[in-house]
Amino acid sequence: MSTVPATPTFDESALVTRAQAGDAAAFSELVEHYDRRVFRMAKQITQNDDDAEDVLQETFLKAYTHLSDFQGNSKFYTWLVRIAVNEALMKLRKRRSDRTVPLDEPIDTGEDEMVREIAVWDENPEETYSRDELAKILDQAIESLKPAYRTVFILRDIEELSIEETAEALNLSISAVKSRLLRARLQLREKLTRQFKRKGDDAFAYL
Repeated sequence: MSTVPATPTFDESALVTRAQAGDAAAFSELVEHYDRRVFRMAKQITQNDDDAEDVLQETFLKAYTHLSDFQGNSKFYTWLVRIAVNEALMKLRKRRSDRTVPLDEPIDTGEDEMVREIAVWDENPEETYSRDELAKILDQAIESLKPAYRTVFILRDIEELSIEETAEALNLSISAVKSRLLRARLQLREKLTRQFKRKGDDAFAYL
């Protein structure tokens, strides 16, 4: 009776240790494991395939060059994210087309600033739109967020980093991450509510 060989377990810590000792194959394995996630995150921040590809290349080049600086106080991927985010934000600044608040600008989180008049969806969006249409609508809503909010939302809700990991990756306080995440979610909810309501009104116009 033949047995199926077990799939090798991905051991990030062991691979990093080997890579720091000069094992190029170990670093290549780290690249292969994380390159798609880094590219996807970079594209969501920069909104451009070419820029995302540049960010991907620069991220792993800098990670390899400064591998000895990684102390292991956080996950390797969190350290990688920090490099990638910095590279992606530099791309945005060079474009000078997205003039929004920088990531280190303080944000007023008073309750009066956070209040939103959000309408309740009258019907389940999944009953009205296909999965692809919903994905496109959500992507467009995320793209419309300011980089300061979009980046936090991507790391926390899409990449599923913890609040602490997101704070570390962006060099922000935990409270700043929480406030930006809340604002991003509120803005997304508001944008999606308007989108679905407008679509619904358009649909009713044809009845």
